[in-house]
Amino acid sequence: MAVYFDHRIEAPESSAVPSQLTWHSALPVLAVASSIPATGGNVDLYLQQGEYVESCHVERQHQPTVLRWHPTKPVLALGWENGEVVLLTHPSGDQTVLPSTHAACITLLEWSSSGSRLVSGDQTGALAVWKVDARGRLHGNHLVKHEYNKPLTCCIFRPASPGDDVAMLARASVGGDESALDMFSWKGAPLKMGPQEGLVFYVSTVDGKVHCVDEHCKTSTLLSVDGSIKKLFYLEKREALAVITETLMLSQYTLGSEGGAQEFMKVKLSSKSGQNVDIVWTDNSLLITATGEQTIRVWDLEQDDNYILSLDETLGFERGEMINCVSYCAGKEILAAGTSHGRIALWRMVVQPGRSKDDTKAQWKLQTPTEIQGNVTQLQWGSSLNLLAANNSNTVLILCEHVMSAHFSQQVAAVQLTPTQLSITQFSSGVNLALQSDIHIKGVCVTKDSVTLWNGKQVTVYELSGTVLRNTGSFPCDSHVVAVHGENLYTVEPSRVQIRTPQGTVKQLLTFSKAEGNPVLLSVCQSYLAVGTDTAHIRVFDLSRRDAKAHCSAKNLADQIANLGALRSVKCNANGSQVSILISQVNGRPDHKVYFYDVEMDTVTHFDFFIGRPSSGISNPDDSERQQFQGTELGGRCPVSHFWDESEPRLFVCETVPISSESSSSSYLDMVDVSVVTLFCTQEHGLLLQDCYPKPAGLQALLALDVPYYYLSCKPGERDSGLTEVSTTTSTPPHQTQPSRGMPAQFPPMVSRRALRDFVGLENCEKATRDAMLNFSFYLTIGDMDEAFKSIKLIKSKAVWENMARMCVKTCRLDVARVCLGNMGNARAAKALKEAEAEPEPEAQVAMLAIQLGMLEDAEKLYKSCHRYDLLNNFYQASGQWQQALETAEIHDRIHLRTTYYSYAKYLESMGDKTLALAYYENSDTHRAEVPRMLQDDTASLEIYVNKMKDKNIYKWWAQYLESQSDMDSALHFYECAQDYLSLVRVHCYMGNIQKASEIANDTGDRAASYHLARHYEGHDDIKQAVHFYTRAQAYNNAIRLCKENGLDDQLMNLALLSNPEDMMEAACYYEEKGAHMDRAVALYHKAGYVSKALELAFATQQFSALQLIAEDLNENSDPALLARCSDFFIKHSQYEKAVELLVAAKKYHQALELCVTQNLTITEELAERMTVTDSKDLSEEARKEVLESIADCCMRQGNYHLATKKYTQAGNKLKAMRALLKSGDTEKIVFFANVCRQKELFIMAANYLQSLDWRQNPEILKTIIGFYTKGRAPDLLAGFYEACAQVEIDDYQNYEKALDALMEAAKCLSKVKDSTGQQEVRVADLQHKITLIKKFVHARRLYAEDPGEAVRLCEALLEDPELDPAVRIGDAFGFLVEHHCQQGNFQMAYRKLEELQKLLPSQNVRYYVSQASLEALQKEMGIPMDRGDHRLNVKEDDEVEEDLNLS
Repeated sequence: MAVYFDHRIEAPESSAVPSQLTWHSALPVLAVASSIPATGGNVDLYLQQGEYVESCHVERQHQPTVLRWHPTKPVLALGWENGEVVLLTHPSGDQTVLPSTHAACITLLEWSSSGSRLVSGDQTGALAVWKVDARGRLHGNHLVKHEYNKPLTCCIFRPASPGDDVAMLARASVGGDESALDMFSWKGAPLKMGPQEGLVFYVSTVDGKVHCVDEHCKTSTLLSVDGSIKKLFYLEKREALAVITETLMLSQYTLGSEGGAQEFMKVKLSSKSGQNVDIVWTDNSLLITATGEQTIRVWDLEQDDNYILSLDETLGFERGEMINCVSYCAGKEILAAGTSHGRIALWRMVVQPGRSKDDTKAQWKLQTPTEIQGNVTQLQWGSSLNLLAANNSNTVLILCEHVMSAHFSQQVAAVQLTPTQLSITQFSSGVNLALQSDIHIKGVCVTKDSVTLWNGKQVTVYELSGTVLRNTGSFPCDSHVVAVHGENLYTVEPSRVQIRTPQGTVKQLLTFSKAEGNPVLLSVCQSYLAVGTDTAHIRVFDLSRRDAKAHCSAKNLADQIANLGALRSVKCNANGSQVSILISQVNGRPDHKVYFYDVEMDTVTHFDFFIGRPSSGISNPDDSERQQFQGTELGGRCPVSHFWDESEPRLFVCETVPISSESSSSSYLDMVDVSVVTLFCTQEHGLLLQDCYPKPAGLQALLALDVPYYYLSCKPGERDSGLTEVSTTTSTPPHQTQPSRGMPAQFPPMVSRRALRDFVGLENCEKATRDAMLNFSFYLTIGDMDEAFKSIKLIKSKAVWENMARMCVKTCRLDVARVCLGNMGNARAAKALKEAEAEPEPEAQVAMLAIQLGMLEDAEKLYKSCHRYDLLNNFYQASGQWQQALETAEIHDRIHLRTTYYSYAKYLESMGDKTLALAYYENSDTHRAEVPRMLQDDTASLEIYVNKMKDKNIYKWWAQYLESQSDMDSALHFYECAQDYLSLVRVHCYMGNIQKASEIANDTGDRAASYHLARHYEGHDDIKQAVHFYTRAQAYNNAIRLCKENGLDDQLMNLALLSNPEDMMEAACYYEEKGAHMDRAVALYHKAGYVSKALELAFATQQFSALQLIAEDLNENSDPALLARCSDFFIKHSQYEKAVELLVAAKKYHQALELCVTQNLTITEELAERMTVTDSKDLSEEARKEVLESIADCCMRQGNYHLATKKYTQAGNKLKAMRALLKSGDTEKIVFFANVCRQKELFIMAANYLQSLDWRQNPEILKTIIGFYTKGRAPDLLAGFYEACAQVEIDDYQNYEKALDALMEAAKCLSKVKDSTGQQEVRVADLQHKITLIKKFVHARRLYAEDPGEAVRLCEALLEDPELDPAVRIGDAFGFLVEHHCQQGNFQMAYRKLEELQKLLPSQNVRYYVSQASLEALQKEMGIPMDRGDHRLNVKEDDEVEEDLNLS
């Protein structure tokens, strides 16, 4: 907690009433403007403690109106009532008057972000822009002047967007880069910004207009609102402009890239408007207003929310106290408000664990107010985060924040309450005292006999004796730190430590060399003094003798610790062997390590709270302790204070906060997430974690560690209910004379003590037990169980053993816990621990131990750590923490959610809260039984609940209850609501309403109701109705029974068919025994599945129609003899198809096939498949193939070639299968089958078949034929096919070239044929002769183009060969000659050759060999008549047709 020291400014006597004040943004310099309406005004500058700067006094005959500091330089711009603008420089006092530009009262002055521009504006609307150099000096005349003709009210500069380097550093900082984060710290090196400062600004006028002036000083109207503009704010996140008018109308505008403004929000701020409205805008988009009311209004523009902050009378505020002004410090997140009664209210923004800063409503915490008297009209936070200036209408006070001093030593504690008041607690006597001082207390140090105060300029010493405080000395001293040991005081000055008497006399000097630096830190523990210097050196002095002597040489920590900036705190232990150090890094941020200097070993080690581990090289504890390290959640923290035990040199305690909060010097005191960590520190074992627990919310800060207690300061007005307290008395002893300085405190003690974990229950033990417990704790921590038991073996106290069992919970040592429980004699806990061993998780076992020892918080944490939420749920229920149990069940243990609801409902019922119990019974889905049970004694409430729930089960319960009370009419109503038709029918039958019961049963069809009604009718001998309702109830056996007993044979048949096979069988026996309706008996036997019995009865009674029906259900699973008998029956009655099916079912395939052949029955594919035997158990493989071939043969005879192919294939006879396919003529399947079977014979058969197709027109068939002959290895057949191809080329196309190629291929094929008969040689010779003749004819035709005569001679020579035809057709040779002679014009010779052709081939048409053109030329030249040619042509065509027919 912090207090504020108030310093009144040292204003000169001539100063008037202060009217304005403003701090410099970077320097602790305050400017105050004062005014006297009659004589004028003046402006003065003051330093942080109110010191007056005489050189900087400005006085005019007019009133000062505006004060604005340069953002970086100590230059103040002053605006006056007469239009004068003056630049005042601190500390020289130089004044620079701006050239006369304004003739009216100055209303605004504004600097750009870096101070290179200054804007001035006046009451007439004149605005000037001035340029200022880097030193803050005016640069010539104004750059531009604009006239707006209306009074100017506000001006803001638009900030420039950050550069790339800043954006990159920001991303790196968020990602965890500490070096990048350090660059943003104001204590580090200045960050180089990418872009230049923003020079665009916005200026507003009283008529509601906002003008934009760009970087070239060109002005344009941006927007206009209704009313005078009071404030302008720029929202950087949204790049928007916020405008607030005098009537508190807030408008927000988005600013376009081209200069336009678009309104996106407009709202009226619900507050009292007027001239005294104080408005503050924060970086996180909070708008805060103070309008002279009792509250502050806060608008969160990002969350679109608003709320109020009120004063709390319990903290010292008065009823009716008004808030006049506000100021917000972003660095400390503190909101300050000045009141009409001279108080300054402070709200601190506190981040709760698990909540974000967006949750602003619950974050503002009101602090104890600071009183300055008067009426506070103006507040402003200074450049330093600790300075606050306040104007109380009479003068200005500068409030300097100071962390409240506190100290504990030798069972005496002192805590500062106000700047001049202390609370002193003596724990040895239980006395509380209050000490009022004459000086502002900046530090306090206590011993069992004295209290020492200082303020940096003076030291005062009080003697403490019982309840008496007596001033024993006061002397001036500039030391900012003081330590006390015995009768000696230790103060510092440059290069030395002074040892003084309580009256200030210097007894001894402890000097430090220049390298060792100036001492700045002092700490005393027992008889040792630790000193830290500004050059990071430490020294330890032994104070046990008359004179202090050096205990060790100076140690330079800068050589041992990297990145060391300065020492923050130095403490030594009780025997001077260890010194603990907290440091600040070079960038000014606190280090997250605690360093330990071992005086004897001259080594430095550390414990890193960022990772939660000691430094490498220190021996770590065993596995259990390693788990403890991980479980304490020490990671991500930073130490803020540290202490050694005053008597135990091994025991060290440290207070830590999360890493994000350590930069604020005092804010951690108000945080919730503060941990107190205790360590053992020894040479042999290094640093060992002994305990870690969160600081209770009601406590302020750790003061000291003195076994068996921690001592902590309390927050004002708060107490820690969970503390183990030793109550202190404040009563004044009788007849005690009270000195003026000390008086019994009239307020609660400010210091509480909490027992260490090991000493709970042993707070008042003797020293031997205390030492034994410390040793036990130490050895248990290092895992040395032998030494641990040695240290406590002589202790017989059950409390000691219980405490050790508690320690076993912390260290998870169940083996030790069992011994402790045995010594305690706690059989119940031992039994529970043994039963818990069945749990697989060690944490769950330890949690049970913690429960038995009453350590419920530890048990809860353990269950959570091992994720045993089922056990945690049971724990919450057993401990009565029902809300936590419900939350756990709803989030983590949903499998037990309904059980938890039920248990909670039972608990609420036992507590008498039936209304809430009812709701949880409903949640557990047990309300249908539990709620009526719970409310059975309160029938009125139960009836209301029944009518409200509209649940059928509850309706039924209520109806049954009413029936038991003989209220039949109401019972019938609720049975009807519950749709319980059985109960309706039952009640109606009971009441004699049989007709109504029948209607209900018939309308609803409810089986239970129908059965009950049938029983009723049967009891009253109404058989017909009984059978009807038995039938509706599907109780067919009862209906059948009644039909048989009463001879209702017609209904019996229908009922039996609806019933099960047993009832059918019973009815069939009934019909058979009766000898009538045998057809019904057969049908029922058949329906019941007794086919043999049905057939037997059908044959016996010659019921052929029934046989037909039965035969339809016969299949291969039926009795073969039965099937054979039925088939014979159908053959006799000429129903051959049915007989075949039965023979097949009986697996008499040959008989079935024989019947198909004799009766010419078509074998369908389905029938063929049924005759295809797949199981070798039924037939042998040979018999199976024989059956398949028989089926195929039959299919062949019937023309079903595809099916025959399939069966031949299944029988393995692929040859017959191919023959069947060939008969089907299915070319595609023939080709497919041949390719699949890949047999020579099949390939040849397929190729032969394909030759019968039109392969001349289909090249694919041609290729397939060649391929099949090749695969079938039949070169002779392939040669014949090539010869046929050659003949086709000659006959159809006269293409002797292709024919020659084909014959060549045929010759190749014949050469591969192996033949021993000699016929092949003759065939090859004929083929070669034919090839020779064709080659000659082809040669002659080709030669004709070059040598026609030779070609003709070769052709005539060919004609002389008697074997020319059929190799070369004679007609083609003669046609060649006729064509030649016609071309030569020798028509006589041509005609002669034509005549020869006609003699050789009298039956053929010569036009087939001679072209039409040549014939026409011959006709023309020789005069041959056309009719003859036509007649010959006709004969030729007829003969050709006949020839083709003969050939085919």
